[in-house]
Amino acid sequence: MTSLPTFDNLTLDPTGPPGNTWGLFGPSNDLGMLNLLTPETVRQAAAEEIRDGVRISLDLPLDRIRHSSYGRKPFAKELINKAPRFVNDDALTFNTQTSTQWDGFRHYAWVKKGGITGRGILLDYAHWATTHNIPLTPFTSTAIPLTHLQSLITEYSIHPRRGDILFIRTGFTAAFNALTPAEEESLANRPAPSFAGIQNGEETLRWLWENQFAAIASDTPSFETSPINHPEGLTLHEWCLAGWGLPIGEYFDLEELAEYCRAKGRWGFFLCSVPLNVPGGVASPPNAVAIL
Repeated sequence: MTSLPTFDNLTLDPTGPPGNTWGLFGPSNDLGMLNLLTPETVRQAAAEEIRDGVRISLDLPLDRIRHSSYGRKPFAKELINKAPRFVNDDALTFNTQTSTQWDGFRHYAWVKKGGITGRGILLDYAHWATTHNIPLTPFTSTAIPLTHLQSLITEYSIHPRRGDILFIRTGFTAAFNALTPAEEESLANRPAPSFAGIQNGEETLRWLWENQFAAIASDTPSFETSPINHPEGLTLHEWCLAGWGLPIGEYFDLEELAEYCRAKGRWGFFLCSVPLNVPGGVASPPNAVAIL
């Protein structure tokens, strides 16, 4: 098992960006933190987390986001009739980041190794915040404090371990589903794509690194606060994706999963996610299923 350096000893390749871990798993290895999903890690996750045989999809429909706040083209489908035979084909056109997606490095390596498969843990921040009378503001550029997530983990007795796949429910999906079609369009036409997200900066980066997650995701359009910026350039997207090879998931539908987890009083599950086999792709629908 590869020993990970401390956060203060990062920037392994001096020719790369600050905080990078390039070469940590070998000079030609392109899996990044997905290397933590070892056969033993996956076997243990399946043995411990699959108890009820319940399967919950975590993907939004590809056409759910009809108006993108980031200027991306919407999903389009063409039904092609193969007359005179009673057969149809369909042709799909979509931006891979318009709906639920893994935003990351090359997806070709992911699928060659069986996708992103292992133990998922859910931090139901929306529920925790509501019970603590903390307002949710998903359509504003508001940072969710790391201290809130740490308090949630303690209160819910969640114990992250090496190779976990982190999911955070912020309440975006529920709020978005409550909008009218006109309100959805108005939201996308704002001057800036302002959305709540996880606090960025060194404190969060250090926490993510020390927990040794294999991938991180949320229900928001941007995992960290949008628009993405930090006065010292310490954005999660730059460090996690380019520096560490840590996939970031966005727009995940965590509503049904959160309801089931609350009812059962458990926050771990087995995740099976196999991105599209597109060599050199920028992002991909996750095709993600939580199995409990």
